Amino acid sequence: MSMIALDNGNSRSLDRLLPLILLPVGLMALGPVLRLLLEGFGFGDGFTTDHLTTVLTRDSTRTALMHSLVTAGGGTVLSVLIGATFAFLVALTDIRGKGALVFCLMIPMMIPPQITALAWMQMTGPSSVLLKMLGIAPPLGSPQPLHSATGIIILLGIQHASLVFLTLRAGLRMIPADLVEAARMSGAGTLRVWAQVVLPLSMPSLIAGGAMAFVTALGNFGIPAMLGIPARYSTLPTLIYQRLVGMGPSVLPEVAVLALLIGVVAITGVLLSRYMLSRQGFGLVGLSGTPLALALGRARLPVEITLWSFIFVILALPLFALLATSLIPAYGVPLTIDSATIKAWIDVLVVQPVTRRAYGNSLFLAVLAAAILMAISLPLAWLMERRSNRLSRILDALIDLPYALPGVVLSIACILTFLNLPFTDLTLYGTIWIILMAYLARFFVVMLRPIQASIAQLDPAMEEAAASVGAGLGRRLCDIVLPLAAPSAAAGAILVFLTAVNELTVSALLWSSGTETLGVVIYNLEDSGETVMASALAMSIVVLIILLMGLVQAGAKRFPKGVIPWQS
Repeated sequence: MSMIALDNGNSRSLDRLLPLILLPVGLMALGPVLRLLLEGFGFGDGFTTDHLTTVLTRDSTRTALMHSLVTAGGGTVLSVLIGATFAFLVALTDIRGKGALVFCLMIPMMIPPQITALAWMQMTGPSSVLLKMLGIAPPLGSPQPLHSATGIIILLGIQHASLVFLTLRAGLRMIPADLVEAARMSGAGTLRVWAQVVLPLSMPSLIAGGAMAFVTALGNFGIPAMLGIPARYSTLPTLIYQRLVGMGPSVLPEVAVLALLIGVVAITGVLLSRYMLSRQGFGLVGLSGTPLALALGRARLPVEITLWSFIFVILALPLFALLATSLIPAYGVPLTIDSATIKAWIDVLVVQPVTRRAYGNSLFLAVLAAAILMAISLPLAWLMERRSNRLSRILDALIDLPYALPGVVLSIACILTFLNLPFTDLTLYGTIWIILMAYLARFFVVMLRPIQASIAQLDPAMEEAAASVGAGLGRRLCDIVLPLAAPSAAAGAILVFLTAVNELTVSALLWSSGTETLGVVIYNLEDSGETVMASALAMSIVVLIILLMGLVQAGAKRFPKGVIPWQS
């Protein structure tokens, strides 16, 4: 009887504990999104549609919307072509060096978009140090070819190709070899097997990856800002940025409508992809066999050369151009043995207070966000698994929203939410804490999902055995759940850190003097003409990211399979 009473007491305690954790987490993650929705419909003005009508009927809004659809759509098509090609070849064939190839393909996604744009601008155009070294630079005065819709589409396609690759590779791994063997026994050749068996079965994953690439490209701020603003080619994120920076908080109701417009387009794209998935889905349950592997034969070496040549063009050349620009004394000076200098590196990393402060802010925010989210996600994931109810299932379904929405939408939502804190005269706007709150909301799901997957695999019998000998809830969590879930929690923390330390889209609208982040400083340096210093700072961040990715790769065997994106 005492054991039953103890179990009932623990059950009631957990039932009371779950809402206490779910409520603040729900407000943190979903509160800003709800506040944005209310503002778009005139919250505080008697709920009116005047703001909607005014903003949506402007020519600038329609133009920015069309530009966003064109660049995001074109970038998605390119991402699908690149990501699908790599996924089919890496997952289905016997090419060598797959781990290194995947690692290199992931780097463009981990590098901030503004650094990607800066690196490509240093690789092309009349002022390119790299082209001058090769003697093939266009004449001075020639236009920068990337300052166009085409340039934006190309870089968006490269930046988000990894999303398509990861999603499609996961789907291809589920295709058993039995189906292919059956097709071959029927006389089908390799191309016919791919076209009639592999491609139809992989279509759901391809659609899902394309939808992710579209939503991410739609909310990308760094690339359209660096390439589009000089060409007066505005997209919805850059239009919001220009309106808010130019007019201040007085235009919050208007930019809230623009943010909602981006959100509606993004959600429409996701819903459309889900509808297509429902019509394209194929059940593979019950099928078994070894993973599919196709031998390329004599074509293997040419395919490998082609893939590595592509990696060289999209990764090595832009980064080399960025490094070359960071080593010249002034922009426009050719790089030679005599002119090479590290002055810009010293200025950026040692002398200039704004860049040192940005490094400190970005590292502080990334570490603190990862630590807070880990502390919240561990008990929450355990409670949601062990004491699931309707409230926890609703939150679990909605928790992806802040991450799925474009970053600029979340920024506006956070400004509206934290501009005036309820029941106080305090505000978080203009402080570093509003950026932290935005990071917590945006990256919460990045931390939660790996921990949920890990805890779902834990056998409750171990916890029940510990409870039977008198171990309390806290002891069971510390001695059983925490050690077993720690690898997934560590992997989630690393992913949050890597994503947050170089973030720009969210912080671009939230920073103020003294709270600059690395992404903001790079954009501001380039915008003010300090290209050499911007290149040095950008190159230092690239080195930091690659080193961190290398450390993660070195310990990949200790993490659960699938938690590290580039882990094979």
